[in-house]
Amino acid sequence: MTAGPYDYDAAILGAGAAGMMCAAEAGARGGRVLVLDHAKAPGEKIRISGGGRCNFTNIHAGPHAFVSSNPHFAKSALGRYTAADFTDLVRAHGVPFHEKTLGQLFCDDSARDIIRLLLDEMAKVGAELRLKTSLEEIEADPAGDGFTLRLTGASRPIRCRSFVIATGGKSIPKMGATDVAYRLARQFGHEITETRAALVPFVFGEPLAARFKALAGVSTPAVVQAGTARFEEAILFTHRGLSGPAVLQASTYWREGGAVAVDLAPGRDVFAWLRERKAATPKRKPAAVLAELLPARLAADIAHAAGLDRPLAEIADAALRALAEAVSAWRMTPAGTEGYRTAEVTLGGVSVDGFQSKTMESRRVPNLYVIGEALDVTGWLGGYNFQWAWSSGWAAGVAIAERG
Repeated sequence: MTAGPYDYDAAILGAGAAGMMCAAEAGARGGRVLVLDHAKAPGEKIRISGGGRCNFTNIHAGPHAFVSSNPHFAKSALGRYTAADFTDLVRAHGVPFHEKTLGQLFCDDSARDIIRLLLDEMAKVGAELRLKTSLEEIEADPAGDGFTLRLTGASRPIRCRSFVIATGGKSIPKMGATDVAYRLARQFGHEITETRAALVPFVFGEPLAARFKALAGVSTPAVVQAGTARFEEAILFTHRGLSGPAVLQASTYWREGGAVAVDLAPGRDVFAWLRERKAATPKRKPAAVLAELLPARLAADIAHAAGLDRPLAEIADAALRALAEAVSAWRMTPAGTEGYRTAEVTLGGVSVDGFQSKTMESRRVPNLYVIGEALDVTGWLGGYNFQWAWSSGWAAGVAIAERG
């Protein structure tokens, strides 16, 4: 594979997980690759992920854990470059890691280990990295032979045979996230699937906000359901609303104005349990009894909201049933979410209908690729979105080299 009349075989916009993976794979097969990013450092979202330890994949990664307007699109890339493949790469670089709950793999030491891994892979194949560099203009050659790019600080335009959009979505703008991927895709005739913040906390409106403000910091296991999607993990009350893994997962499936169902005692018949406690400890009050199942502050709040501040012996079964439903079938309607400010990913994006699932190449513009979060493919919480970055970046990198 040679540069020929081009300065580079591939120019990749975005030095994040997908972009660096793509560069390493295209370069490993002989391509001359340039990676561009407006940021001061590569892999900034990798650096802050997983509490600084980067949940870099999930051993259960598969199409079932992804949301897209075309649920079949992710199958090819995920099947050809798997979680096991990336984990082998992590091992090869001597990065220590461990498995947490639900198949999540984290670095033992630092997320920077993953960034170094990717930079090392790029350096090994001679991929060039230019930071603090923005794309000012791009034009596709009329004959479909490549692209001409004008960059900030460059004395002349550069030409590349393939161009890859790997700039991610709109989540966490303070990290430099923009909508540039969508603007570029539109420039080349591609449609954008409606975008929304996903894997994001819910925000309460009044009167829930006033009621639950005192519960900020309380965490408990729960099942959270939005639509038909149900997730059993922890929830966390915040000063603004509700967060925690189960809530973040459910937010991907939630729509404005929709209700969310929360079971605070998964797998338990709370009404039957309350009747048993009533028979065994008739003088105890509901708040104290519920504290055997729930954090004390949450138990007290639920009992108070039910108006039950008297001994169990004095409470009729109908009232106990209502109390049980408040625990195991709590329904609330969020006022909204915290938005892109804290969202881990962007739901929606560049429509996958215009791209080949095997290669990530545009069906409309030869040698144009879109990978990672920029596409309308969104994974669950727990390393799935990183796996999509690795898989889609790998697929595009291989395709770029094979086209040479």
